[in-house]
Amino acid sequence: MATNTSADTSADARTDASGGRVLYGCMGLGGSWGPEPYAPGDIDAAEAAVEAALDSGITTFDHADIYRHGKAEAVFGEVLARTPGLRERITLQTKCGIRLADENGPGRYDLRGESILRRVEESLERLRTDVLDVLLLHRPDPLADADSIAAALMSLHRQGLVRRFGVSNMGAAQIAHLQARLDVPLVANQLEMSLYSRDWVEAGVLLNTAGSTGNGFPYGTLEHCRDHGIRLQAWGALAQGRFTGLQQTPAERATAELLAELARRKGTTPESVLLWWLGRHPAGIAPVIGSARPDRIRACRDAAVREPDLTHEEWYELWITARGLPLP
Repeated sequence: MATNTSADTSADARTDASGGRVLYGCMGLGGSWGPEPYAPGDIDAAEAAVEAALDSGITTFDHADIYRHGKAEAVFGEVLARTPGLRERITLQTKCGIRLADENGPGRYDLRGESILRRVEESLERLRTDVLDVLLLHRPDPLADADSIAAALMSLHRQGLVRRFGVSNMGAAQIAHLQARLDVPLVANQLEMSLYSRDWVEAGVLLNTAGSTGNGFPYGTLEHCRDHGIRLQAWGALAQGRFTGLQQTPAERATAELLAELARRKGTTPESVLLWWLGRHPAGIAPVIGSARPDRIRACRDAAVREPDLTHEEWYELWITARGLPLP
């Protein structure tokens, strides 16, 4: 059964899905990417990162069952166990749908209904919680049946195990196809979006130009999400430090200089200005920051607690500088 996700549900859906202007991505927690167990020091490091996020006004924590072979969720569960009352203060989000290579097969996508149910049960156990605030489907699975997916999601919702649902790395048509089978609204779509990964914003302006051939972003996805109250979350929002310490190209160096100058004028950090560039978009994009370093997390504080402080002209200046080319 289709659900009307526009009208008066959109504002609430966006607020519930984001928990604020910035999310903390927990992919860097839990030690190594190998299957070996995490160490006690990995719990301490996770606790320091969580404290830095909370100190910075960030209360939504984004996971996935594959991060560090499940260890990111596990150490976060240890932090929750160490800190009574913390679970009630935060929004907890995780993802499922990607399987790492194992004895059963290669790296693959798996959104079969029974697999979703099993993965959620495992995530709840690792996170030491009875309920997920938001569950995202991590990647589209070409072999998945939307009716099977919907049946699994509605079962989780009826059991009180998951409050809200969303997707990740999906286009408008894929979202609409799934939503038509759900009795609850999809509230989030997490996509790679940054000043470096700009296909999402350039898909519109490159339409009807030769440059559109190299743009793989599904045109119309931003508009679909805005019309249906689906909050856009941006993974890779800090662009892996390309503009805040790891510049490699002339355009990246020029952008870093511009970010530093804007940060100086506005009394903030280059990281916050970089995230403001996403937040300034009328879709109200919520960046996901993934650094495990407390100092780098705290450098994003103004993006979490202040309205984006960029003029129309400053926003365009950053975009054009990062492009290294004028707009068409």
